[in-house]
Amino acid sequence: MTVHALEAARRLAPRLAARAAEHDRAGSFPVDDFADLREAGLFGLMVPRELGGAGATFAEYVAVATELARGNGATALVFNMHASVTGALGAVTEELAEALGVPEEALVARDRLLRAAAEGSWYAVAMSERGAGARLSQLSTVYEQVDGGWRLKGGKTFCSGAGHADGYLVAARSVADQSVVSQFLVPAGTGLTVEPTWDSLGMRATSSHDLHLDVTVPADRLLGGVEGLALVVAQLMPHWLVASYAAVYVGVARAAIDAAAEHLNARNLAGLPAVRARLGRADAAVAAAGLVVAEAARRVDEAPGDPETNRWVWRAKLLAGTTAAEVAASMLEAAGTSATRRGHPLERLYRDARCGSLHPATSDVCADWLGIAALGGDPDRDGSTPRW
Repeated sequence: MTVHALEAARRLAPRLAARAAEHDRAGSFPVDDFADLREAGLFGLMVPRELGGAGATFAEYVAVATELARGNGATALVFNMHASVTGALGAVTEELAEALGVPEEALVARDRLLRAAAEGSWYAVAMSERGAGARLSQLSTVYEQVDGGWRLKGGKTFCSGAGHADGYLVAARSVADQSVVSQFLVPAGTGLTVEPTWDSLGMRATSSHDLHLDVTVPADRLLGGVEGLALVVAQLMPHWLVASYAAVYVGVARAAIDAAAEHLNARNLAGLPAVRARLGRADAAVAAAGLVVAEAARRVDEAPGDPETNRWVWRAKLLAGTTAAEVAASMLEAAGTSATRRGHPLERLYRDARCGSLHPATSDVCADWLGIAALGGDPDRDGSTPRW
């Protein structure tokens, strides 16, 4: 990449910002934003160059996602899901594929999905469920092998981009063996039903509705071609399940500072020392969170899956979520009551920022993971509840 991708994100951010208020008010999906992302070639950001994509590193994804989030956090959040799917698929090297027992035909199917993304298709994630959250080991959606493919049945919640994506990464448990969790790339169409349930405090434009599945997919839609890889991949690539969100919320926090500065200058309030101090503290906090996210990304690119890399991944998610919420709240207080009116950018950013700590892994889960690690334990196994 690409300087081109980062420049495209910076160029698009003002357009996303101009549309954000109306989509937030109506709870509508930003279709035009995704047309812009497609036209800019950003759906191929994480696709290897040999398959027509930009071949971006995780650090490059972080930079792009942060810029998009300065425009509209909801758009960046949905884009994050697509990048997570394509990034995880593209990161399966020949060595890793051999270690996991991935057959050649599964790699051919994977390449076909990645080429489609480079050509403009985009994918959503259908993992979370009511009562289970994002814990893969607790899912109730099931699958079984049938003639010519796989039958999936169940319901998902918080499926960002539901009804708009070209395909959905669906996690499900085997009917034959409930301990086996696999992932499928299910194409949009017959057998999928969107239930419009998303009417939330923040990130209202993500269309994170419920998705009901009763569908049969071809055999090659089992990702990796081997059952039971979902939990393995979650352990090998926690950055896509944890830290990819972090970049979005660093961008949202920075947008809150930008909006506060514009508001304060317009109202001739920038001369108040208390107001300036709030902006100064916010600037330092966001810069610090951004550096932690960047360090996590650097380590992911250099030593993915390494224990110390994973500690930085969990730190990044924790700090980005808490920092975004604290900074947005402080910026709202600095701006005053007029900024709490519906339609004011800071009011929307305050609500969007509050969601950062709630995405999996939540801030409490991240802090617990890090606490166990600091005590010398194994945070992936020693928690009171399954991480995934």
